[in-house]
Amino acid sequence: MGTQQLLLIILGVIIVGIAVVVGVSIFGSNAQQANADAVTQDCLRIAAGAQAYYKKPTMLGGGGNSFTGLTLQDCGWSSSTNQNGSYALSSISSSSFTVTGTGNESVTVTMEVFADSVATPSITFN
Repeated sequence: MGTQQLLLIILGVIIVGIAVVVGVSIFGSNAQQANADAVTQDCLRIAAGAQAYYKKPTMLGGGGNSFTGLTLQDCGWSSSTNQNGSYALSSISSSSFTVTGTGNESVTVTMEVFADSVATPSITFN
């Protein structure tokens, strides 16, 4: 083979290698963003369940206008983990609490929940 043909083959291999590396990198960042979206959606589902618990009278198994004593089971969740990540409640008071979701793709979502609203979620990529 001529020198020019060898140079073209080497150049082609380098271009294909760079394309593969860029593709893997883009796929990894898309997977992380998709996991952040899924964990955020799960946190919003927990918040909606907690708000229903808050408004339900205590004699019907609700909070009676209080989040005190709230658990994930009260929000309709049987487990603290699912295919997207794990979830925990903290800073529980009578009028608000914080839900934290830790995703499988190095993502953490934190949001504060009130009786009638949810604060903007804080999303951290680790």
